[in-house]
Amino acid sequence: MIRAAILAAALALAQTTPMPGSNPIIRDKFTADPAPLVVGDQLYLYVGHDQARGDEMFNMREWLVYSTTDMRNWTDHGPIMNVADFKWAKKDAWASQAIQKNGKFWFYAAVEHDDTNPGKAIGVAVSDTPTGPFVDAKGSALITNSMTPKGTHSWEDIDPTVFTDDDGTTWIAWGNRQAYIAKLKPNMIEIDGAITEITPPHFEEGPWLHKRGKLYYLTYASLDRKTHTDERVSYSTAPSITGPWTYRGELTGSGKNSFTIHPGIVQFKSNWYLFLHNAALTIGDQQGALGRRAVTIEHLRYDANGLMLPVVQTDAGVTAPPPTR
Repeated sequence: MIRAAILAAALALAQTTPMPGSNPIIRDKFTADPAPLVVGDQLYLYVGHDQARGDEMFNMREWLVYSTTDMRNWTDHGPIMNVADFKWAKKDAWASQAIQKNGKFWFYAAVEHDDTNPGKAIGVAVSDTPTGPFVDAKGSALITNSMTPKGTHSWEDIDPTVFTDDDGTTWIAWGNRQAYIAKLKPNMIEIDGAITEITPPHFEEGPWLHKRGKLYYLTYASLDRKTHTDERVSYSTAPSITGPWTYRGELTGSGKNSFTIHPGIVQFKSNWYLFLHNAALTIGDQQGALGRRAVTIEHLRYDANGLMLPVVQTDAGVTAPPPTR
């Protein structure tokens, strides 16, 4: 009788314990705005840490990094930087992305600038390793709200994405409702030339740049305010990083229980993956919400013309085999 009860309890636990790598991939903290980076045979994932309680919308003070070699098991490397490490910023450790170049790791992140230059801004930090610690590389903001004066609101300068082209030139794109792109100088801490607006249809925020074959991709959180109440993921393609960009439609629907969504795309060990977030996780008495999100991963596939095939968000994530066409 006792043995039967023990076996029944073990079976019940096995049935309720998520398989490693299923969605959401991180379950002990609320995480958002995933940004993957491949370094050798490891994938590093940079995320914001949602710490909102009760009815708070956002409470984000630090960035975290995780790593994996198999897309199933993730190592927590802890905080890599706090918003207070940007002395000129006053709050909001929002979306970020890291990139490797010149033997160092460069980390671009959205924050709220102090009252000397009000509005959202983008800072750049640097480290010798992908797990940090990262330190302010410039001592001032790379991009401020005053640098995009035609924008419609003070929080348009958020969500940086960085991409190094085949010729070694690194570009940065960012934005909220307006999307911008600019070239970075070789020192990685200054804009080189003009800032160009490239706003695609229904652009809301969270741009992500990548290249596959001869095509450049601009993937982003989209919101058709006439038909939807929650963000989805859409994308455009171009023959050059400078365009012209062609709108290709929606890639995913909205994230479960979530107004926001944030794409990150990477190729790792010959497979392509799409990182997102939703608000389906509950930790203790804290349920998922606008300020309590959770990172997910799905397989990503392309058709013969290089267009990304629609992605259905799942609980299984990458623990399931890639779907067939």
